[in-house]
Amino acid sequence: MAHPENCAMTSANIDSPAISASEHQTQLRRAVLASTIGTAIEWYDFFLYSTVTGLVFAKLFFPHSDPWVGTLEAFAIYAVGFIARPIGAAIFGHYGDRIGRKSTLIATLLLMGLATFAVALVPTYATIGIWGAVLLTVLRFIQGIGVGGEWGGSVLLSMEWARTNHSRGFIASWPQFGVPCGLFVANLAVLAFSQMSGEQFLAWGWRIPFLLSLILVAVGLYIRLGIQETPVFAKLLAERRIERAPILEVIKRQPRQILQSAFARMAEQAPFYIFTAFIFSYGTGTLHVSRDFLLTAVLVASVVSFFSIPFFGYLSDRIGRKAMYMIGALVTGVFGFIYFGMLNTGVAWIIFFAIVLSLIPHDMMYGPQAALIAESFTGRLRYSGASLGYQLASVIAGGPAPLIAAWLFGRYQTSYAIAIYIACCAVISLIATALMTDFTGKDISREYEERHATA
Repeated sequence: MAHPENCAMTSANIDSPAISASEHQTQLRRAVLASTIGTAIEWYDFFLYSTVTGLVFAKLFFPHSDPWVGTLEAFAIYAVGFIARPIGAAIFGHYGDRIGRKSTLIATLLLMGLATFAVALVPTYATIGIWGAVLLTVLRFIQGIGVGGEWGGSVLLSMEWARTNHSRGFIASWPQFGVPCGLFVANLAVLAFSQMSGEQFLAWGWRIPFLLSLILVAVGLYIRLGIQETPVFAKLLAERRIERAPILEVIKRQPRQILQSAFARMAEQAPFYIFTAFIFSYGTGTLHVSRDFLLTAVLVASVVSFFSIPFFGYLSDRIGRKAMYMIGALVTGVFGFIYFGMLNTGVAWIIFFAIVLSLIPHDMMYGPQAALIAESFTGRLRYSGASLGYQLASVIAGGPAPLIAAWLFGRYQTSYAIAIYIACCAVISLIATALMTDFTGKDISREYEERHATA
């Protein structure tokens, strides 16, 4: 049950009169811009760690391990960030549903940026032994908490400014656009500094992109401080419908939607981190292609996503969120076999083309995903519910994926074992999505009780 809260809890001006259509449009553009740029910065931080893990961390922090074991150890630390993401979703979902979307997003950006900056300062095994890996683990955990609270707020900041029910898929896809932006900038930064000699890059060159994150955080803060709270949250405050413990309330009221959201992401998230993180260890170690070749291919793939993510978000407004998402899951399940078949030809241009194509099946799901998940939850619990459902997938899909891929390849000595794993993830997503309610074009301002009463 909602409880009255005092006015000191919010940055929204709930007493202001309704704004004009033109001013609303201006605020919508600002919210979308702030969400997209801020999310891009946070994902730059997260993907930078992912990219460097496959190229550097096994050598610098686990130098005495067998190459395969060292890779597994490095990806185990990498997975810690994903384990932390549901914790971040719970923490920041709580505050996002109590004090507002804007204030919470400022906190997530600061936390993520400072943790990433600190990664640049961690001494290697040669200096402090295993404690370097311990420090990396702690910082990766903090990164995970930050990004765990980011997604829900950035999506709601955009989606809750939408004026019609028929454009939410397109509008909510723009914070998703921050993923390829962050991936592009992270890989570009590593590519630029990898032009150093191999020894220089391993000694200190890899640290510079992490140091640069502090500048990006300053830019993101400047943009986010200039936006207003969403009309949806301002209305909830005006009606005194704020929950005291929103994370507990959404677990009690909408557990099915949380689990469906998490399992629906299996086909999207697990393959994504195989295509963008595991590919670096597989490409350099098995295919024997250069890291610059792989970085360039992933860069081009991320540029393709600049267009495909908003396109598939827009298409979901036309054909329905569930239909678009299930098509993407089906394509992904088949593409895993095509992808590794192309990689294993050993032909440079075919490998390059496989990597560039790899994110399109992902984007068929990722474009409509934000609206599909966020629409499933009642307004006063939306930040908590959407964040928790979204980030739980990090534990069962994103985090373990490169680790599972490395283990499967080492155990069976064939990349098609990884393709079977991708296909299994696709089946799980198809079932979970089929069980979800499609709110495409429907009014999402009604509270959970009203939806349930008319179901």
